[in-house]
Amino acid sequence: ALDAARGAGAGHAEFERLWGQAVRRSPHHYGCHVAALEYLAAASPGAHRECLDFAETAAQDAPEDALVRALPLRAAFTCLRATGAGTGTATGAPPRDLRVRLDAAADRAVALSAAHPVADPWAAELRNLLAYVLVRLDRLADAAEQLRLTGPYVTSFPWDRETDDPLGRFLQVRADVRAAVAAAPPTKGSGHPRSGRGGRVGRDDH
Repeated sequence: ALDAARGAGAGHAEFERLWGQAVRRSPHHYGCHVAALEYLAAASPGAHRECLDFAETAAQDAPEDALVRALPLRAAFTCLRATGAGTGTATGAPPRDLRVRLDAAADRAVALSAAHPVADPWAAELRNLLAYVLVRLDRLADAAEQLRLTGPYVTSFPWDRETDDPLGRFLQVRADVRAAVAAAPPTKGSGHPRSGRGGRVGRDDH
């Protein structure tokens, strides 16, 4: 119902009514939260901090094993897609405070991914999305690790947001990331403090 309301351009009051019904039935349902996040993003273009606020609150209130704890990653994806950050088409890097929150969303998802074994089908979409976001944040060593953990489980999302051939896009990104990480010289005193960033994938490729 939430997806249908969003697609039909339902007004705020109607969406709030449906949202209230949804969370009463299932307070931590991931799909409902994604629909609400996308409604918020569509209703207020550029409201990236508000989207992150919503996602972070939902994640904090969720049980440890709930997928909705990864909602900040979905908000980061929405922000990066909207701004074009990491693609070479953006007008500039995200403001520092926003970049910190995008990194924090990725770090939270890295921790969630680490709780699951390699090539776990349940974690496949999380890891595919996380790899995408990490590439856009230029955290290539971290992205390479998530691509390794994904194993053979490639999901259409998020790669289908860029191409009609999501598998081909995934394979291209994986090859580019591996090549960039392998070619990168060791760095000291730079990069994200909790990552092994290194190398760069050509911006025109993402």
